[in-house]
Amino acid sequence: MEKSKLTMDKLVALCKNRGFVFPGSEIYGGFANTWDFGPIGVELKNNIKRAWWKRFVQEDPQTYGVDAAILMNPKTWEASGHIASFGDPKMDCKVCKQRERADTLVEKHSKNTVSAEAMTNEELETYINDHHVTCPHCGGFDWTPIRKFNPMFKTSRGTLEADADVVYLRPETCQGEYVNFLNVQRTARAKVPFAIAQIGKSFRNEITPGNFLFRTIEFEQMELQMFCKENESMDIYKNYKERANKFVNDLGLKQENLRFHDHDKLAHYAKAACDIQYNFPIGWQELNGIHHRGTWDLSRHQEFSGKNMVYLDPFTNEKFLPNVIEYSIGADRLTLALLCEAYEEEVLENDTRIVMHFHPAIAPYKVAILPLQKNLGDKAKEVYSILSKEFMCDYDESGSIGKRYRRQDEIGTPFCVTIDFDTLEDNTVTLRDRDSMEQIRLNIEELVPYVSERVKFN
Repeated sequence: MEKSKLTMDKLVALCKNRGFVFPGSEIYGGFANTWDFGPIGVELKNNIKRAWWKRFVQEDPQTYGVDAAILMNPKTWEASGHIASFGDPKMDCKVCKQRERADTLVEKHSKNTVSAEAMTNEELETYINDHHVTCPHCGGFDWTPIRKFNPMFKTSRGTLEADADVVYLRPETCQGEYVNFLNVQRTARAKVPFAIAQIGKSFRNEITPGNFLFRTIEFEQMELQMFCKENESMDIYKNYKERANKFVNDLGLKQENLRFHDHDKLAHYAKAACDIQYNFPIGWQELNGIHHRGTWDLSRHQEFSGKNMVYLDPFTNEKFLPNVIEYSIGADRLTLALLCEAYEEEVLENDTRIVMHFHPAIAPYKVAILPLQKNLGDKAKEVYSILSKEFMCDYDESGSIGKRYRRQDEIGTPFCVTIDFDTLEDNTVTLRDRDSMEQIRLNIEELVPYVSERVKFN
């Protein structure tokens, strides 16, 4: 299906109806910018996370995993600069009281022809005034000046409210890798260059323009920090750009829907920064980031903690603070991109089917077991018992076989196994391929090796 014909509303409807994603707290009228992954969606997202971990941790002898705490010592956020300077440029509409990101207003008005990230607050305000950028909610043109809005969620720790200490829900996961640099280096006996990776939740009090999973207040990140020598750092940075692009290619995102976007404006400590953007139904938007952060992060934590973060090279006896190359991709945002990429309304001879063409490795269910009639259920459940030991499987005996095929197409199941009366005689089943809809006959003993070979992620 052409991207121009796929709308976010159409995708949201499919996700809700088929159990991918539900609105958060829906029975209470919902809760803005929160979403719950349903039975199908949680399998899809978990498979994406497993694929990322396999590629960047399991298969990489230089990378070590951690799972750091969400609540960290507040000094962490002083060192990182989040308390003093973290925030987005926000403006309030004086007519309807809605708050908007000024950079988003500029990008939308210019249809992404203006790079708002490179603009100062004064330049953003000038553009909005000169181009008469109106409020997307009420159409009014009466804005407050731009103010910095810190999106960190605050909570407190302590038994008495009056004496409670302020703590923060982490707005990013990477600080957990930095503060564990010494621990991982020591216990893993890691030698530079090496990376620390994790998958975990982060929280930001975002103002979201209703773009489904694209930007939410609670999100999951898959990321790593590579610690390296300065003279190796740019080559490693370029290498991660290519590895990050290949990973999403291999998961199923077409290269024509991807592009590199080098940042026009760099943080004062950064040497390079690049996003990989995906062509969502809402246009080209960031999918993941690769950043050359220099020695900023370790130097700040060394300063604020008083701990020596200097690395001693065991081969040269050289002492130095490692440079950091960061690679980060949102699990929720990547899930959204793969949902967009997989969706197709395929016109057939007699009807139209909706089919999700997921890579078999990330498909929520690998196999659906379908007895042709309910009185074949005992044999079908026997087959389910065999296959479910190896794969996530679905079992469906309700409705015509054609309707059951269509249901599995809509959740992206790559293979359907139909048990019929011949199965009772010769132990063979019909296996249907999702994409081609072709059917072959296999012995039950052949199913596990056949499916296993076709659902691998290399």
